[in-house]
Amino acid sequence: MSQIGTAAQPLRVAIIGAGPAGFFSAERLLKDSSMVIEVDMFDRLPTPYGLVRNGVAPDHQKIKSVTASFDRTAGNPRFRFFGNVELGRDISVDDLKDYYHQILYTTGAQTDRHLGIPGDNLIGSHPATEFVAWYNGHPDYRDLEFDLSQERVAVVGVGNVAVDVARILCRTREELMKTDIADYALEALSNSNVKEVYILGRRGPAQAAFTAPEAKELGELDDCDALVPADEAELDPLSQAAMAEADRADVRKVDIIQELSKRHPTGKSKRLHLRFLVSPTELIGDEHGRVKQMKLVHNELYATDAGSMRPRATDRTETLDVGLVFRSIGYRGLPLPGVPFHESWGVIPNNGGRVQGSDGALLGQYTAGWIKRGPTGVIGTNRPDANETVDNMLSDAREGLVLTPSHATADEALAFVGERQPCFVTFQDWKTLDEIELSRGKEQDRPRVKFTRVEDMLEALGKSCSS
Repeated sequence: MSQIGTAAQPLRVAIIGAGPAGFFSAERLLKDSSMVIEVDMFDRLPTPYGLVRNGVAPDHQKIKSVTASFDRTAGNPRFRFFGNVELGRDISVDDLKDYYHQILYTTGAQTDRHLGIPGDNLIGSHPATEFVAWYNGHPDYRDLEFDLSQERVAVVGVGNVAVDVARILCRTREELMKTDIADYALEALSNSNVKEVYILGRRGPAQAAFTAPEAKELGELDDCDALVPADEAELDPLSQAAMAEADRADVRKVDIIQELSKRHPTGKSKRLHLRFLVSPTELIGDEHGRVKQMKLVHNELYATDAGSMRPRATDRTETLDVGLVFRSIGYRGLPLPGVPFHESWGVIPNNGGRVQGSDGALLGQYTAGWIKRGPTGVIGTNRPDANETVDNMLSDAREGLVLTPSHATADEALAFVGERQPCFVTFQDWKTLDEIELSRGKEQDRPRVKFTRVEDMLEALGKSCSS
C-alpha cells in the first residue's frame, strides 16, 4: 500500500459544510507542501458560502467579497464541491469513513437560543436567524411568514445580527433595491407597516456586542431616526473604569452611541430606539395568542468575582406595546447524525478540533468554526480557528493516525456520491447559477437576484431529477 499523502495515494479529506470555516480549512489543507491532499466539500444546499450567502446582511456587500478567496480555493484541481448532498439524508458518517482518511465538520450554528420567559412561544415571537435566512433567500426559510402589518417591533439582543435585523426593518425600498435581498422579502418589506423598532440590550453601551461600523450605520438610514435615551447612554462607574482599558474600536462604538443620544426626531417616517440596561421578563398575548406587549425590567451592572460585568434586575419596570419580536441572544449548532454533540453547549465536543467521543478522540474526525467553538467572532475569526484544526489534522496524518477507507480514490468517491444523490451540484454548476443571478440582478440594477428554491436551481442547471 502506498504511503498516505503522496501522489500515488493522496490524503483524502471530506469537509461537511461549505461556509467560511470549511473554505478556510480547505485553503490551508491544499496549501500544505508536505503532503498531496485532495478535498471534497459537501453541503446540503446547492449553493456554497454558508453564512456569507445566507447570513450576512444584504446591505453589506463588501463583506461578501470574501467569496473571491473561496473561489480561488475552489479552483484548485484537488478540490471538488458536492452541493445538494446532505449528511444523514444522502450519505452517512460510516459511508464517509469508507471513502476518506479524514472527515471535517464545519456546519456552523444555525439556530437561536430561547428567551426563557413566559410568552416566548406566542405567535409573532421569532428567532432572528429565521428572519435573516428568510430575507437572504435561504430555501429552507423562504416560505416563512412574518407579520409586517405590525407597527412596533422589538429586537432582543445587541449583537451585529440584532442590529442587522433592525436596520433591514428600517430601510426604504430604494435602499433595499441596492442589495441582493430576496425579491419576495424586498416586496414584503417595501409594503411593511413597521414604524418603530426597539433594540434591547440587557447591559450597557460599553458591553454592546455590535461593532462601531454597525452603530454608525444606524444613524445614517435614509428615512429612520435612530434614538438613544440619554440616561441609558451614560456609562455607570464600572463601565467608565473598564473603558479606560478598552481598545479604540470599543471607545469609538460608545462615542457613536452617546452621539446618537443627543439626537432628536427629525420627522422621518420610522424611528429606531436603541435601548440599554433592560431585559424582557414576559411577552403578553392577545385573545388570539399573538404578541401584543412586552414587559421589561430595568437593570444595573455589578462586577463578578471574575471581573466581568453582569446585569441584575432593579425594581423599575415598563411595558412596551409591540406586535412582533425577534430574539437574537446567542446561537447554537445543531447535531449531525452520527456525530457526538454537546447538547447544552450546542457544539461538537472537541480538543483543538479533534472530535471527542465518550472514550476520547475519534480517529479521523475533526471540527472547525462555530460548531467547534460556539458562535463567536466575525467571518475572519474562522481562519485561525480552521488553521488550528488543520494543523492537528496534518500532524495526525503524518503519524498515520487516519481512517483506513477501502475506496480511497477520487473516482470511487465520485461514483458513490452520484449513486446516492444523482442531483449533486458541482462548483462549475454553482458558477452557472451565479452567472444567472448576476445577470438577473444587472437587469434590475441590483447586485444579484437570487434563486431561493432548490427546484429552481436544479431546473436552471438542466437536472431533471427530484431534489
